[in-house]
Amino acid sequence: MLTVDYAKLGVRRGDRLLDLGCGFGRHAYQAARHGAEVVAFDAGSEEVRNVRDTFEAMGAAGEFDGEAARVGAVQGDALRLPFADGAFDRVIASEVLEHIPADETAMAELARVLRPGGSMAVTVPRCGPEFVNWALSDEYHNVPGGHVRIYRRSALVNRLQGTGLKAVGRHHAHGLHAPYWWLKCLVGTKNDSNPAVAAYHRLLVWDIEKAPRVTRYADRVLNPLVGKSLVVYLVKPTGEGAPPQEAARSLEAARSPEAASTKEAVA
Repeated sequence: MLTVDYAKLGVRRGDRLLDLGCGFGRHAYQAARHGAEVVAFDAGSEEVRNVRDTFEAMGAAGEFDGEAARVGAVQGDALRLPFADGAFDRVIASEVLEHIPADETAMAELARVLRPGGSMAVTVPRCGPEFVNWALSDEYHNVPGGHVRIYRRSALVNRLQGTGLKAVGRHHAHGLHAPYWWLKCLVGTKNDSNPAVAAYHRLLVWDIEKAPRVTRYADRVLNPLVGKSLVVYLVKPTGEGAPPQEAARSLEAARSPEAASTKEAVA
C-alpha cells in the first residue's frame, strides 16, 4: 500500500533514491521495481534487517529491473545522515517526521542530500483525522516513539520550504484508513479482537491484496474528505550540487555491511 505517487515524484530507472524512515520497506521495494538505486534508511534494526532480507529475496526472484547490488538498507540517525550533499535524485520521507522532535533538523538533512533539480515526497498524518485520533485516545500517540506533533499543511510546507525546497504539489491518501483508526481509538488501539475492528481490518486487507473497484472508488471519494495522509511533493532548485563521484561513494557506503550495521537511533 503506497502513499507516494511515483509518477508525481518522477521516479525513473537509474535514479538514486533515499527512503527515509523506510519501516518494513513498502516504498523502497516499489522504487527498486522501477529500476532505481535504493537506500532504505531507518532507526530500527529489525526494520533494516527485514528490508535487507526482502531485497535479497526479491533479487533472487528477479523482481528488480537491474542488479540486486543496486539496493541497500542502512540503520542510522535522521538528524545526521551519512550521505554526501546531493547524493540522491529522489527522496521519500513517509510517515516519519511526526515522530522526530527536531523535525526541522531532519528536514534540513533531507534537503541537503537531495541533488539540485531532484524531487522529494513527504507524507505525514493529515491534521483533521489526526486530531480526532488524539482526542479519542491518548494511547494512540502517547507511547515511546509515537507521534509528537500534528502538522497543519501550511506549517509543514513552510518548514520544508525553509530548507530551500519548493513545494510543487500535494494530495491526500488512504481515505479508507481514517475511520478504521477512529474505531480503534474508540475501543482501544490494541483491541484487535473487537468484532468491528476485526471486520474493518479484513476489509482493508482485501483492498490491499485485491484492489477491487468498490474499495478503490470509495478510497478516491474519501481521500479529499478524510484521507489519513497528507502527501507533499517538492523540488530542489537547480544549482551546483555534489560532484558525481561523491554521490557514488555515498551510495557505495550505504550498501556496505558496515553502514548497514550502524547503531544510531532517530530522535
